[in-house]
Amino acid sequence: MDFLHSNLIYIIPVFGLVGIVVMAFKSSWVSKQDPGDANMQELAGHIANGAMAFLKAEWRVLSYFVIIAGVLLAWSGTLSPSSSWVIAISFAIGAVTSAFAGYIGMNIATKANVRTTQAARTSLAKALKVSFTGGTVMGLGVAGLAVLGIGSLFIIFYNIYVINTGGDVNGLAMERALEVLAGFSLGAESIALFARVGGGIYTKAADVGADLVGKVEAGIPEDDVRNPATIADNVGDNVGDVAGMGADLFGSYVATILATMVLGREIVSEDNFGGIAPILLPMLIAGLGLIFSIIGASLVKVSNEKGNVQNALNLGNWTSIVLTAVASFFAVRWLLPDNMVIRGFEFSKTDTYMAILVGLIVGALMSIITEYYTAMSRRPVRSIVQQSITGHATNIIAGLAVGMESTVLPILVLASGIYGSYHFAGLYGVAIAAAGMMATTAMQLAIDAFGPIADNAGGIAEMSQLPEEVRGRTDNLDAVGNTTAATGKGFAIASAALTSLALFAAFVGVAGIDRIDIYKANVLAGLFIGGMIPFIFSALCISAVGRAAMDMVQEVRRQFKEIPGIMEYKAKPEYSRCVEISTKASIREMMLPGAIALTVPVIIGFCFGPEVLGGLLAGVTVSGVLMGMFQSNAGGAWDNAKKSFEKGVEINGQVYYKKSEPHKASVTGDTVGDPFKDTSGPSMNILIKLMSIVSLIIAPHLNLSEHEIVKTKNPPLKQQEFLKSSPKNATADHEIVLHGTNTLK
Repeated sequence: MDFLHSNLIYIIPVFGLVGIVVMAFKSSWVSKQDPGDANMQELAGHIANGAMAFLKAEWRVLSYFVIIAGVLLAWSGTLSPSSSWVIAISFAIGAVTSAFAGYIGMNIATKANVRTTQAARTSLAKALKVSFTGGTVMGLGVAGLAVLGIGSLFIIFYNIYVINTGGDVNGLAMERALEVLAGFSLGAESIALFARVGGGIYTKAADVGADLVGKVEAGIPEDDVRNPATIADNVGDNVGDVAGMGADLFGSYVATILATMVLGREIVSEDNFGGIAPILLPMLIAGLGLIFSIIGASLVKVSNEKGNVQNALNLGNWTSIVLTAVASFFAVRWLLPDNMVIRGFEFSKTDTYMAILVGLIVGALMSIITEYYTAMSRRPVRSIVQQSITGHATNIIAGLAVGMESTVLPILVLASGIYGSYHFAGLYGVAIAAAGMMATTAMQLAIDAFGPIADNAGGIAEMSQLPEEVRGRTDNLDAVGNTTAATGKGFAIASAALTSLALFAAFVGVAGIDRIDIYKANVLAGLFIGGMIPFIFSALCISAVGRAAMDMVQEVRRQFKEIPGIMEYKAKPEYSRCVEISTKASIREMMLPGAIALTVPVIIGFCFGPEVLGGLLAGVTVSGVLMGMFQSNAGGAWDNAKKSFEKGVEINGQVYYKKSEPHKASVTGDTVGDPFKDTSGPSMNILIKLMSIVSLIIAPHLNLSEHEIVKTKNPPLKQQEFLKSSPKNATADHEIVLHGTNTLK
């Protein structure tokens, strides 16, 4: 035990290394599976090449952003004694790691898709094993990199600052180390936003073009090899739902741990770890959750063709959650002291564990509720199916109603979770609840990434004209994958809400304000502006999809018209033209939404002060959570309503299948829902977290702009300590500087 007490901080990154090692073994196993015949490999090669072409183009643009933002961060770090230029290095590491996390997922997905198709020629069990192992590689890669990255950077920068501050282990050294980690989180979330928005625009432009011209106008299947947009559509599944989601949850994972660590620093804790146990706890829980996700993933399997894929995924998921809950109990009992205080709120280690349980329960309930609103067999999707009989308009009305209704239960669960976790352990309770929810991110992401792999596998089976029984197996996996993708988005937005609240609390403390008074006109104005931002952000994303889809539709129509023999399989479509259209559109259109998220907090904060910025953050968090839930669930419900007709549904004694009029109405609904569920909806959780992180990073500058500070030849004095004394007591070693217009009272 003495060894663990002395070296826990160094053991945490080992959990990340374990995850990466297991990921490498599983990746190797997937690569060794049979990739099928030459035609299947050629189609998979087109998909892989298109996905890599997009990533290279995106990385080229984002490299300029990282360099410019890094220079600005380094410059800002020299403006005040409470900041450091080192944050720019951490920012660059976070950005590169986030991009790499997305690449890991996309690389394995483009290998697993064709191997899943080949496995489906044998059995459902083998197809599930290949596709889910591919998803597991992504989950373990993302979580492993996050735990290794944040754990290692904390060790490095904390020890550096301990030396620089003359052994101030729990004061200024910890403050500076956490500030640098905020840069790591900012880099991760920035890349996640661009990857999510850009990937979402790419995939939905291709999907809409393929559906409207191929399925509705030409009357051919969605993934027919004759459809010029089908390769771009399958590429989009990888760059949006795999690479984008990987970068997204990497950023969420890091931001959650960071927010809890920042609030943990405020806790008065007499523990056996030098007072930093509340800071170490979220990293330890993340590491344990990674190990238990590996165990849970090993249980996902079916034994025969009648096996229930959803139940297999649920078994693995619930196993990892329960094991994490049990292990967290012992971790909390071991690390934390009996009594702690944060901002005047007293709580115990038992209270802390109860807050973790609240987070796990909220995450589980959010997934269950989202599954209810998006699963094919449930009332909400059935209501859309039934209203499709009367046409396209009623299908749209039903889908919008389902999306709006679907916000009620999740918000009630989320509000209860916030209240309950705060009741047990104050603001630290809210943060540690989010950390508990995110602990099994590796498992959640494995389940989520499994869906696009299965979708691609079905596309390759269709394009390769394999027997119907093969497509039946891939459709089985794809139907479950659609639901798991929707539940993953619900999980992500719930975790983002709790994380943003924790980041918000950290911002208030760092900015030096004790309350945000909405009775003030300027604060109320900030609240309304914040509530508006998710709407304009969504409008930009959806409009971008619409413009790119128009280009795609025109290109597909052109090829059908100008290339003779496509419909008779005598000529191959120009797949590369459609891939090029999606790539250029996504890179061009992702810049403005990203700029809004990054610049608005800076403009509001420096022009109007931290309290108005706090109002802005409150508005964007509430509005963004609601918009994210509404759009993701509506889109998921529309999608599965369409798939219900593809399987065949009985309404009022009549059975409707593909190409029927109700099916065409459901295709329209799915087309409307595509940018909802895959572009603007899932981007909401990154938007609210990114704006909170930007605010947290500029908070020291906002604090300094409101008060007089001390510059000293020695290590900088804490502002709070200086404010307790009179400026008259300053010595010759100190320089009094007035920032802003306010004077000390």
